[in-house]
Amino acid sequence: MTHMEMQGGPLPHGAPELRPVSWPVVRQCLGRGWDDFRAAPAFGLFFGLVYALGGIAMYAVTEITGQSYWLILAAFGFPLIGPFAAVGIYEVSRRLEQGEPLDWPGVLGVMRRETGRQIPSLAVLVMGIFIIWIFMAHMLFALFLGKMTMVNVFTSWEVFLSMNGLMLIAMELALGGALAALLFAVTVFGMPMLIDREVDYVTAILTSLEAVKKNPRTMFAWAGIVAVALLAAMVPMFLGLLVVLPVLGHATWHLYRAAVG
Repeated sequence: MTHMEMQGGPLPHGAPELRPVSWPVVRQCLGRGWDDFRAAPAFGLFFGLVYALGGIAMYAVTEITGQSYWLILAAFGFPLIGPFAAVGIYEVSRRLEQGEPLDWPGVLGVMRRETGRQIPSLAVLVMGIFIIWIFMAHMLFALFLGKMTMVNVFTSWEVFLSMNGLMLIAMELALGGALAALLFAVTVFGMPMLIDREVDYVTAILTSLEAVKKNPRTMFAWAGIVAVALLAAMVPMFLGLLVVLPVLGHATWHLYRAAVG
């Protein structure tokens, strides 16, 4: 059975012409994201749990190894992989929108079915950016604080108030912000487009970049909401992601669909 048959019919071909997105549309999509989460909470909680467990595992590794500074570096970059983790959530919203049945084999099999298409290529790009972030952040940490005696960043906060510490924070925010902005612009419409249409990942990326370029204020306001919500959700041992991640994923799908019209 082909990918198109498994989705109930042939997918549209090529990239769509994306329409401008206004702030009222963003608010409406957030509401629809919450509605989708309430309509299929088991799926949202499942994907949120997978993401939360990844964060908890990352925390456990840093504690066991004693390399606690890695947790801060990874936490800044952790939201970068959010779009990839949300693919299953996009599929749930697509099925709700199309009136297709929601079943675990179908939803969980979406990534397996996509292995012969374009999402893995975009996933490699996402993970590549995350790895670059971790490498560069570690290099900056070593450059600014490598010579300081610091057993644990959670019991030695004063080092971040030093000149080197403040410079490190500024550089980390600048680098992380630039990478996050790039990844957001690439995936905000590119990732759901690959679920929705028969299109190559390069075209999806370019279309997403162009759409963000045409709607800079609205789209980066949305990016700010996503970033703040994800970071806040990570504070209580990543458990807030159980709800925040699926709601944002559903909302992103509806934002893409609003742009497609």
